[in-house]
Amino acid sequence: MGADVDHRPREALIHHSRHGHEELTVQVAGTHIGRGRKKAHLSHLRCGRPFTVSWMATPGRNRIREARQGGVSSMTFRSTSAPLAILAILALFPALGQAQTTHSPSWVQGFHSRVRLVSGGPAGAAWLGGVEIGLDPGFKTYWRTPGDSGLPPRFDWSASDNVASVEVKWPPPARQEDATGVTYVYHDAVTLPVIVRRADPARPATLRLSIDYGVCKDICIPAHAELATPLAPDAARHADLEKVLAGVPRPQALGAPGELSVLSLEPAQGDRPSFRVKVRVPEGATPALFAEGPDNWYLSTTAPDPQNAFTVVVEEKPKDVSGPVPVRLTLVAGGRAVETEVKLDGSGQPR
Repeated sequence: MGADVDHRPREALIHHSRHGHEELTVQVAGTHIGRGRKKAHLSHLRCGRPFTVSWMATPGRNRIREARQGGVSSMTFRSTSAPLAILAILALFPALGQAQTTHSPSWVQGFHSRVRLVSGGPAGAAWLGGVEIGLDPGFKTYWRTPGDSGLPPRFDWSASDNVASVEVKWPPPARQEDATGVTYVYHDAVTLPVIVRRADPARPATLRLSIDYGVCKDICIPAHAELATPLAPDAARHADLEKVLAGVPRPQALGAPGELSVLSLEPAQGDRPSFRVKVRVPEGATPALFAEGPDNWYLSTTAPDPQNAFTVVVEEKPKDVSGPVPVRLTLVAGGRAVETEVKLDGSGQPR
């Protein structure tokens, strides 16, 4: 496995579905910059949309492009040069926004974090690998949909050799609520399994990843790393990756039988379009629900009420949209997770 360090300054992006690409107020190590409605992260940040979880090589080009998954759309992020103001800020804090190599050749050290790319082994006609992120105590990183604000990981696989597609699998996050709002995060460490398909199964392949991710405590710092690994078998890592993959939310129909299930949706009253979600969970388990919509939709989800039901509020949506609108509900409880796709009409009410 190889790991290259990229010290180029990059423009930081903060995802905040309520604001599109609006500029946000930012705090950097006590320095106040920018204008807007939120304080959050390093440098001058702008909002972005969620990224894709699957990538496919474009025929005839050395590039891997986005694909749509499960009816919930997303997009690819690409890093750009930072403005001069950001260069000045990074000059004051040279360790921020950079990736640094540890003594181990397999890890790249970031701000209070480490990241590496690993290879497992065959998974049917595909190959199982993983992106591993380790965090120092008290720090967090973000799920694919970060919640009210955050820096979700961004992936660029375009430098890979003999790779046709890469699909990132997401273990369920934790729901964190504090003075800044509700965010969906990972603490301590997370492994994101990836399903890789070779362009030519008879030829060797090398997976190369340019990754940007956020590391947050009191402030959030963007970290960057360049990673590579050949698709070579590693029995021990393959077993570990299969265990993580087994915990990834599995697709399940609305009202499916079993201990863990999204049972029904019904309209709820409120100032904005909203609906109540009834679920079934194992006895004694406390559930969490995560709602994701298509581009330009922002959905917030309450904590469970005493009946373990949730209210999902359509905080923002495009004007004059027509249905059906796909929404993905991820239900987590008792160490298990399921994903259920439901449909809303153009007004944001369940169909």
